[in-house]
Amino acid sequence: MEYTFTLKYRLADDDQDADALVERLGEAGCTDALVGIGIVGRLALEFTREAERAQEAVRSALADVKAAIPSATLVEATPDLVGLTDVAELMGVSRQYLRKLMLGNNDFPTPVHEGNGALWHLSDVLSWLEGRKGYQPERTLHETAKATLEVNVAKEARRFAPTAMRELERLIA
Repeated sequence: MEYTFTLKYRLADDDQDADALVERLGEAGCTDALVGIGIVGRLALEFTREAERAQEAVRSALADVKAAIPSATLVEATPDLVGLTDVAELMGVSRQYLRKLMLGNNDFPTPVHEGNGALWHLSDVLSWLEGRKGYQPERTLHETAKATLEVNVAKEARRFAPTAMRELERLIA
């Protein structure tokens, strides 16, 4: 299967030479990625990677980037956090129609951030949409959204001590 996803990185101050980065990424196996270096100190790689599973595609890309640029720090893996407009575009419906579905169904996923510009994990919304009114999210997109969510959660969890995580788990469960 072919999986499309983006990995966004922060670069070390001494590792900003675009030509050298592209060369190293190619040597490490990232020839299936479009490289974006539009923001100083940042790097975005849009992969279209062949693998049996999305998790394997994402993890192998992470390993390739780590081998090429060990000092780079992962900022975000996408697709993961989305607004209603993003989901509507992916599903081929209007934002207004998706909002109507959200408001009319008490079991719509809870947003990660609520308010003006609410955000959801794409995999949660796609899981909810599966089988509803004929919606069948693209399998590779759904798998990729789950794999990137896993990466982002692991990246954020790493910021906290294991004891703090255990205590918080008891409080938020």
